[in-house]
Amino acid sequence: MSDQLTIKDIAKYCGVGVSTVSRAINDDPGISPKTKERVLKVVKKFHYIPNNSARNLKIQESNTIALIVRGLNNIFFQSMFDGFQTLLYKNGYDFLIHLVDENTAVSRSAIELAKEKRLKGVIFLGGQMEDPAVELDQLDVPYVLCTVAHSMYTPMPNVNLVAIDDAAESCKAVKYLIEKGHRRIAIITGHKDDRAVGGQRLSGYKRALAEAGIAYDEDLVGYMEEDIPEFTTENGYAVAKKLLARTDFTALFCISDITAIGAYKAISEAGLNVADDLSVVGFDGIDLGRFTIPSLTTISQPKDKMVKSSVDLLMKAINGDDTPRQLVYSASLLERESVKAIER
Repeated sequence: MSDQLTIKDIAKYCGVGVSTVSRAINDDPGISPKTKERVLKVVKKFHYIPNNSARNLKIQESNTIALIVRGLNNIFFQSMFDGFQTLLYKNGYDFLIHLVDENTAVSRSAIELAKEKRLKGVIFLGGQMEDPAVELDQLDVPYVLCTVAHSMYTPMPNVNLVAIDDAAESCKAVKYLIEKGHRRIAIITGHKDDRAVGGQRLSGYKRALAEAGIAYDEDLVGYMEEDIPEFTTENGYAVAKKLLARTDFTALFCISDITAIGAYKAISEAGLNVADDLSVVGFDGIDLGRFTIPSLTTISQPKDKMVKSSVDLLMKAINGDDTPRQLVYSASLLERESVKAIER
């Protein structure tokens, strides 16, 4: 019976990853003594004999961490790359960026990449997973989800995760506009069936209106176009044009800075001026927003904290700490020049 046990059986019994079992067997100094002792006790108990591939796994592994990015044109994500690279290098790891498009299964891509590159760990940046623990069950290296969305109707995933509260931060943005006297507030949100980032930020918009006693008006909601890549200037421009043609409003909340910048062009083409005629608030806090005219007021995500926390959690997991942690940070309202107060 015992000779039928595999390294994966040992890993499941111990509640650790396959790579952790391999490091314990191979006396890897990177594993914590406590975890190593626990694994070796199980190995001894079941008289487990590693096969050649398990014995050689330590030799075969590279020293590379992959950053798997969903969102090829996401400038906010791009602004985090240097931070990830710097911190991973300081921890003694090489760094690989792997981009996946909207039509690629992120979990399958990660599993294949981990085997091909013999990765030590993975950080996921962006995208959506309904049930990460299930989808990534076959990923045999430690991983962390950073700004990876989950369905607004499911509990917070019980995996290593770093994020913000999208609904709460969107509510903050819309409340700011309400405090400035605006009541006809439009929104550019995600696709109509979005139950992740777009859905959560739309729910924050609705919450702010309800708390201020302002009726929700579907005419003021602009959903991103299905035939244009999400979270792009092109989509922001197209949706803003439709909103401007459909109804009147004094303020526009865009769930990303890039879509807000696209909306600027549509507002200009309509013969209006941002701030003077129509206030605009974005979301993310990218540097490009400082250089728009007028500069873009936005919800600024704490990207440096998110990068550091993601790396810290991954290092803990690589070193044998198998306790999943969910870190949710607050963002901040960055006031610039794109919002003007109006009289009620």
